Amino acid sequence: MPLRQKQKMNPIQDLISISQFYGRDSRFVIAGGGNTSYKNSDKIWVKASGSSLATINEEGFAVLDRALLNPMSEKQYSSNADEREEQVKNDLANANLTKGKRPSVETSMHNVMDYAFVVHLHPTIVNGLMCAQNAENELKNLFGEKALYVKYTDPGYVLFKKVDEKIKEYRSIYNEEPKVIWLQNHGIFVASNNIEEIKSTYNSIFETLEKAVKIPLPDGERATCRCTEEILPAVRMMVSKNGLKTLKVRKNELIKYFYDSIENQKTIAKPFTPDAIVYCKSNYLFFNDENPEQVVAEAKKSIPEFENKFGYLPKVLLIKGVGLVAIGDNAKQCDIILDVFEDAMKIAFLSKSFGGAHPMTQEQIDFIDNWEVENYRRSVAAGSASGRAENKTIVVTGAAQGFGEGIAECLIKEGANIVVADLNEEVGQKTAARFNTLTKSNKAIYVKTNVAEIPSLENMVHEAVCNFGGIDCFISNAGVLRAGGLEDMTPENFDFVTRINYNAYFYCTKVVSKIMKFQTEHASADYFADIIQINSKSGLRGSKANFAYAGGKFGGIGLTQSFALELAPFRIKVNSVCPGNYYEGPLWSDPENGLFVQYLNAGKVPGAKTVEEVKAFYLAQVPMQKGCTPEDVTKGVLYLMEQCGETGQALPITGGQVMLS
Repeated sequence: MPLRQKQKMNPIQDLISISQFYGRDSRFVIAGGGNTSYKNSDKIWVKASGSSLATINEEGFAVLDRALLNPMSEKQYSSNADEREEQVKNDLANANLTKGKRPSVETSMHNVMDYAFVVHLHPTIVNGLMCAQNAENELKNLFGEKALYVKYTDPGYVLFKKVDEKIKEYRSIYNEEPKVIWLQNHGIFVASNNIEEIKSTYNSIFETLEKAVKIPLPDGERATCRCTEEILPAVRMMVSKNGLKTLKVRKNELIKYFYDSIENQKTIAKPFTPDAIVYCKSNYLFFNDENPEQVVAEAKKSIPEFENKFGYLPKVLLIKGVGLVAIGDNAKQCDIILDVFEDAMKIAFLSKSFGGAHPMTQEQIDFIDNWEVENYRRSVAAGSASGRAENKTIVVTGAAQGFGEGIAECLIKEGANIVVADLNEEVGQKTAARFNTLTKSNKAIYVKTNVAEIPSLENMVHEAVCNFGGIDCFISNAGVLRAGGLEDMTPENFDFVTRINYNAYFYCTKVVSKIMKFQTEHASADYFADIIQINSKSGLRGSKANFAYAGGKFGGIGLTQSFALELAPFRIKVNSVCPGNYYEGPLWSDPENGLFVQYLNAGKVPGAKTVEEVKAFYLAQVPMQKGCTPEDVTKGVLYLMEQCGETGQALPITGGQVMLS
């Protein structure tokens, strides 16, 4: 039915609904790709560049004047490609009624399709056909001679003109408007005057294509192997000479299909679609040796050669036995790269059912690489973080709650990737999820960790490497306290406090320093890694009826100084931060087992009969009349990370209560 048919009363809500419906389904949309539109006789609402279909609302659409858009199909533009695209961009901007929002470059194609709603997507199974050698013949066999197929054409105005011509040709032959347009090495447009029919059309297309696929995609996850940390930290340093990168690995049966076979790798050596170039570039590195030392040696040689040849660092590595590795400017970009390149793997595999893979030509690739519109999309997709810890990967033990949570939260706001390493799984998961609502392009993960068990710590390091590529700073924060004098302290409580506060610091440093040594070996000379123990003012001065805690903390400073001497040659700094009392945290203020309650019961404050009297007694001992907050400690942590002239130090942050002599 033509556009002139009467529309529903709330078409913009329908547009938002169908955009989110497909945007949230990875079968249809990868990395926020695709675009949607609604139009009436006067205006068109089309997704703005940089908006994500999954979360789009009315603000995510650019609104354009169709009276200014319509003449573009007949207008004569420059024969010079760069000048032409600039002229077209300016005409789109002139028609744009919502300044500050850049309309999709495919707006003109949406405009000439004579239906109210248009949904343009890049479904994996559709591109399995559209990126195949026999795409056109197979399309006609499956969907009939009326299927409108457009051979690959460079995106932008040239593609619009080609589609416009095809639509006019279709009208003249069939005397009707096409509802589906298939684009070679690109995707599909589906149009209708109602969103229910668009859904029905896509469902029918999927059903037909799924039946036509002869061999199903390999399915199932594979566990990442421990050889990952024998490779990725070194590679990360090799690509971080001009700023820290983030690496992330993914491993499953489909990825194994490609890393197991050099022949299969040939089918994914070049991109299939413009989107793949935007996010993953057009050249990749494949490593087919399973020996970690050989892979590292090969990477040391091939990465500089790659950069010299192509002018950029690789974004995609495929390592036999390890998996698919993304090299991103940040954690967000890594997730996008993995999703997009795994989609390319699926396309290559599915294309076997339709004559085999048909990647883009080098000429087509070069156009996309140099096209201003895609460079704009690339810059938007990259995202950004900012802060004093930007792109550093920082592990914080005991970060599920309390002081550790506060420190980790401050650091994630400074642009760090955070590993919440804690034994409390339920709270830790919630804390990491909350942190991820505060991020820009960085990320937090939770890893269940028992700091008193080396295998648990080794697993935590493995997860950190798989998700971020390495560890730049390890903050040993997890601690416990059992107050009591000689009469009250049991051997069991003493051993428990010592095992967590003292022994575990040794366990943590033993495990994490191995990775850090590996990193600094392959890093530039100005790179330093950090191990920072969150100690206490009780590590600087004895504490009455609290000897188990104070003794462990005193010992911790001894460990810090000794570790610092041992690790300095490896450019690993080891320092302690000695906070004063964090009165608001659960360690002190927990109504059942907080220190105020414990100290009241232990009689540490003579004459005190209430928790408030205990609190007032301790506050009075601080010259600056304030407790120590996670924000205060984080400033100390950041200082220790940024400087490279001090190691083996114990930095007091006590409001003047304890001073170094």
